[in-house]
Amino acid sequence: MSSPNNIFSLSGQSLKLDTAEHIEPHLEPLIASDTVTEIRLGGNTLGAPACETLASVLRRKTMLQTAKLDDIFTSRLLSEIPPALSSLLTALLELPNLHTVDLSDNAFGLNTVEPLVDFLSKHVPLKNLILQNNGLGPNAGTLIANALTSLAERKEEARKSGKEVPNLETVICGRNRLESGSMSAWAKAYRAHRRVKMIKMVQNGIRQDGISLLLTEGLVWCEDLEVLDLQDNTFTVTGARALSQVVEGWKQIKELGVGDSLLGGRGAVLFAEALAKGNNALLEVLRLQYNEIDSKGVEALLLAAKDKLVKLRRVELNGNKFSEDDEPVEGLRLLLEERKKKAGDVEGEWGLDELSDLEDESDEEDEDEDEDNVDDEAEREEQEEAEARRDGILKDANQEEDQKVSQKKDDNVDALADSLGKAEI
Repeated sequence: MSSPNNIFSLSGQSLKLDTAEHIEPHLEPLIASDTVTEIRLGGNTLGAPACETLASVLRRKTMLQTAKLDDIFTSRLLSEIPPALSSLLTALLELPNLHTVDLSDNAFGLNTVEPLVDFLSKHVPLKNLILQNNGLGPNAGTLIANALTSLAERKEEARKSGKEVPNLETVICGRNRLESGSMSAWAKAYRAHRRVKMIKMVQNGIRQDGISLLLTEGLVWCEDLEVLDLQDNTFTVTGARALSQVVEGWKQIKELGVGDSLLGGRGAVLFAEALAKGNNALLEVLRLQYNEIDSKGVEALLLAAKDKLVKLRRVELNGNKFSEDDEPVEGLRLLLEERKKKAGDVEGEWGLDELSDLEDESDEEDEDEDEDNVDDEAEREEQEEAEARRDGILKDANQEEDQKVSQKKDDNVDALADSLGKAEI
């Protein structure tokens, strides 16, 4: 674990370091330390010459475990980023204890991603990868996923040669416009890294065909999964059915986020019925906001929570289609409150979230038998279309990749990066 004395930080100083002369005075404490285990450089902007100088120092810091390099290229030209990034990552490749890398909030489109792809395919010690808000797009996202697949092969080769090699445990790749076009590659990567414990891929524009592919061909293999967050992508009942099929295999899952994903009333029931089979007894947190879930979905969830989800302590349901006074909603609230009382004075999130933005169910949205038949036919057609598109899915993802990344920081990801960086090898 990193102590304050072993952390080198320039974080948040808004420094504009273009040349060796600019950065050298700031590196004196790093140069003097032989025990540094973590560097924090986020919130500054580094030019290629400055990065080259920094790299010459970093390659000698063999005790380094965590590199927080988020938001270090703001205002830099696209032509500046590849050589700067290449200098840094080439140096990091030489560090045998470096297990956590955070490169969030840097623009890595198709024209700038090559140094990162090279690093990720080769850095065998990697355990935790954080790439949040990098503007990757589906093509660069595919390259990243393919690099991780190559990394799995290198890890296995190293194990066969007798080396002790950590598993890839964390992948955070949200707000990156990955879309359905890169999901075949991501599914392959997760199948290769079956011991992964945490995956967060929020707000990536992944539609139901891509979600289904990711789940049924990739995440289904990840039996050690503890945290999965796929919020703000599009599931519909197609993705909900795929989730229902694979969730039974995640016996270690503790936190599951599929909020703002259009599960729908029927999709929510399918998902809750899968949870009620009793294979997810360790589940503690369930995020299901803004999913068009109705009272029937909440009722199915309540039944699962009572009998099979004995550790469930937090459920987020705001923004769905039921009344706060509905009997299943009140039943779920009371169940979670009772569990908190029994647990005593404990930390963490408990109970239902604040239900301040609910929608009323309209008569036309009631799901009678005739509508179910129509929905089933539509779903079959949708699945057939998805299968037809799947072979050509990468070819359809030719969007402009060099979009600027959002300057909005994700505090939750920053906090998670801090906690991962403190983990011992």
